Amino acid sequence: MRVVVQRSKEARVLVNGETVGEIGHGLVLLVGVTHGDQAEDAVYVADKIANLRIFEDDDEKMNFSLLDAGGSILSISQFTLYGDVRKGRRPNFMEAARPEQANPVYEMLNEEFRKKGINVQTGIFGAMMQVQLSNDGPVTLIVESKMK
Repeated sequence: MRVVVQRSKEARVLVNGETVGEIGHGLVLLVGVTHGDQAEDAVYVADKIANLRIFEDDDEKMNFSLLDAGGSILSISQFTLYGDVRKGRRPNFMEAARPEQANPVYEMLNEEFRKKGINVQTGIFGAMMQVQLSNDGPVTLIVESKMK
């Protein structure tokens, strides 16, 4: 599992011009699932992201986690994170899991955040989406379950 984590002041996701998910202060997650990802990957990534100390304290040092800061998550499925661009000019998406495998793992990840008491908003799996965010910092990180 590969997740691009972006700290945000506010964000929303639209499908066909309609807002389907929206948060204020928190994290925008672009979530990619690859072959072999399963529940343990979702648990690891959720724990890692929820506890990353990337929110500033009163001294403007990154000492607070999402849990400490009371932020929300906007979670967006993003199979293109597994696009391979090493050959040619068209990305190869062979490393991205098929929807029937990816969606359950993506949903497990979101449920793990909810179990921690985090408000999770989402887009629509497999839909064409437009994501609007005010990246705070900007702070952008990549979390991968295969790096555990």
